[in-house]
Amino acid sequence: MHHRTVAELMTRDVVRARRDLTFKEIVKLLTDHDVTAVPVVDELDRPLGVVSEVDLLRKSADQADPSGLAPIPHLQAWERAKAEGARAEELMSAPAVCARPDWTVVEAARLMEVQKVKRLPVVDEADRLLGIVSRSDLLRIFLRRDDAIHDEITQDVLRRTMGLDPSQVTVQVRDGRVDLHGSVEFRSLTPIIEQLCRSVDGVVSVTGHLTYPTDEAHHSPTGT
Repeated sequence: MHHRTVAELMTRDVVRARRDLTFKEIVKLLTDHDVTAVPVVDELDRPLGVVSEVDLLRKSADQADPSGLAPIPHLQAWERAKAEGARAEELMSAPAVCARPDWTVVEAARLMEVQKVKRLPVVDEADRLLGIVSRSDLLRIFLRRDDAIHDEITQDVLRRTMGLDPSQVTVQVRDGRVDLHGSVEFRSLTPIIEQLCRSVDGVVSVTGHLTYPTDEAHHSPTGT
């Protein structure tokens, strides 16, 4: 099976900000390029952090409402320091949480989830910026065609990985939902097959209707 890599999904033409870019210049950069965040890089094009609309809006959130209709928000010390920042290096969220181009979609998605970030700058071995991958980029795998998913399950999962004759198991794919029908030799094979199918890029769900002549849990060896 071939998981799509970050290099296959990332945006290569990356809008980036210098560390000394001013607040207004960052706002203009985001507006001109219709993006919500940009990596902040040093002189060697290495990501230092990411500055986003959320980071910039802290400055507005730190202002008192002259109408008195809205309470003044309580910001933590680090949030207040950002709100008072004037340059990219002061406003950005740091350090940058980065990915490598050879990572799989699974690895990138897990890091995003653990770090609670929406995008990852992608760097080479020298930590220079190569691209950026976002949540929406990772979700593109679910636009994969049903016939491509079917072929991968049939050929890679059933034939090559499990050593099964694809005629034993019928695979139906519709809108990324996989239905398995047929028979395998042992009950223990069914969860393995289903899990392998779930790991195929683009699969939304797997429903198994596999039968088996042998249930190892209730099968005693001859002579015992």
